[in-house]
Amino acid sequence: MSLYQEAGPRTAPAATRTARAVAGRLLDRTPGAPAPWPRWDVDGAGPVGIDAGDERAVQAACGVMQVHGRATGAPVPLAADYVSTVTGVLAAQGATAALLARRRGHPPLRTRTSLAQGALLTLTQYLAAATADDGTGARDAAGTGLATLTTADAARVEIETLDPAAWAGFWHRLGVPPRTAGRGWLPFQTRFGTAVCPLPPELRAAVRAHPLEAVRRAGAEHGVSVAAIGEATTAPPGLAPWTLAPGPPAGPPPCPPAPTDPDALPLAGLWVVESARRVQGPVAGHVLRLLGAEVVRVEPPGGDPMRGLPPVAGGCSVRFSALNHGKAVTEADLTTRPGRDAVRELVSRADVFLHNWAPGKDGALRLDADALHAVNPRLVYASASGFGTALGPVPPIGTDYLAQVHGGLAAALRPAGEPPAPSLMTVTDVLGGLVLAQAVLAGLLAREETGRGCRAASSLLSAAALVPRPDRRVVLSPLDRPLPTADGLLHLGAGARALPREVARTVGATGTASVGERLLARGTDDWLAELRTAGLPSVAVRTDLADLATDPAFARAVLPPDARLPYARPAAPWEFTEETR
Repeated sequence: MSLYQEAGPRTAPAATRTARAVAGRLLDRTPGAPAPWPRWDVDGAGPVGIDAGDERAVQAACGVMQVHGRATGAPVPLAADYVSTVTGVLAAQGATAALLARRRGHPPLRTRTSLAQGALLTLTQYLAAATADDGTGARDAAGTGLATLTTADAARVEIETLDPAAWAGFWHRLGVPPRTAGRGWLPFQTRFGTAVCPLPPELRAAVRAHPLEAVRRAGAEHGVSVAAIGEATTAPPGLAPWTLAPGPPAGPPPCPPAPTDPDALPLAGLWVVESARRVQGPVAGHVLRLLGAEVVRVEPPGGDPMRGLPPVAGGCSVRFSALNHGKAVTEADLTTRPGRDAVRELVSRADVFLHNWAPGKDGALRLDADALHAVNPRLVYASASGFGTALGPVPPIGTDYLAQVHGGLAAALRPAGEPPAPSLMTVTDVLGGLVLAQAVLAGLLAREETGRGCRAASSLLSAAALVPRPDRRVVLSPLDRPLPTADGLLHLGAGARALPREVARTVGATGTASVGERLLARGTDDWLAELRTAGLPSVAVRTDLADLATDPAFARAVLPPDARLPYARPAAPWEFTEETR
């Protein structure tokens, strides 16, 4: 029997049942947590005023379809239950944080989250970019292509490198002039933030002129990872979301703390040191900060280079700031002894140290778990990687899109009938950061029981494996996709999609095949009202993320730009209330 306690009816929509199942799986593997858990729940819309709360309706209304579909020119659904999975991790975080707070003397809390709040959190950096004014008026383009390439023998491949010299060498080996290859470097690197990849056509043509083995040899010669994309939707078997290993003995646990301020957030008073780049690690630190921890980032001298990633407002990249605002910063050169000593000094007073360094870097810097536990035996040492040990001792470059390929999501996220390809939305980076944060919470809870620190480890691949998906790719009918109206797009809710004849009758179509044609006669709002009256709740498809900041339906879930942060961002995705039972 599961150790978690959920609220809400057993007849809840499939998406909320999926989210609750994911949360239950995570809570069941959390050590030191006897039943009952603090009361927690997941619902569909939460504080967002939309009429449908199923997976795809939330994707449509909140903008997930818009970001996922940018590369191909129009909003399209993620075919797997990605938002439900994210929301399940958030629910587990809320419950674990509430229990941790209770162990530290806080009054009992109950918590809830929703699919809509989960969806918005996944869009944090994209929402910031859409709502910031950088003085140029530039917006992320749409319809400029995926990064997926096709070889002469029809293999679809994803390539990855973070090194411009490796990029240049790879393309030179395939016969591309340096200047042409250089034009592709910036869009290739910034696809993590823009969700589009407008590569020069000469690069695509060069790969089409070579068989897969030749492309792989070029990658191997220059340190570029090359992954062939298959139709399989399954993840490698036996992957745990995270692992925990106890640290050294640290003496008896300290005396129970005095009760904290009842209005304080669950992690208030805890201190996290973060040395992380890009998305996965910063997301983990961002979530822990939203739960009340104080987070200190360690950045190289001069600051993280990602601070200059466009668009820039107020002197900093808004994509970077969206995941890192509210964190203190200390600069240290970790390649030098004084820099490493500065980290050890920070860690000596910290509760958590987290990083997403490349494999082996922690040992090379002598900042691995053993070294830092020698400084602070009660430390929760959390590391994130791309693949852990699942793909052998020399894994591919550990980034989002390769994790989608190796984790089966490149096929699972796209419906049958479409070529498999990773989404350019950073689905595993965000989910991986959330799983890392949950591993940290599990480690902190274990520490409350034992007084000992621990090592927590997770990966993009293990996070990808959390996403439930069928053995075969999902088949989507025309009514499962965004439907054009006279002035926009609408998406039928799950209840409406289950009653296609009722939908046809309501819109005056002669049959389900002509529903799309009939919808073109009137505007979105008119049709939504008509469908709502008929008991067929549906939603408008979000085609511009900037509108989220001014939409009254999202007023409680999206914080608008202000003098401190010149961009919109999701509010914290949990609601904590003091338990009254």
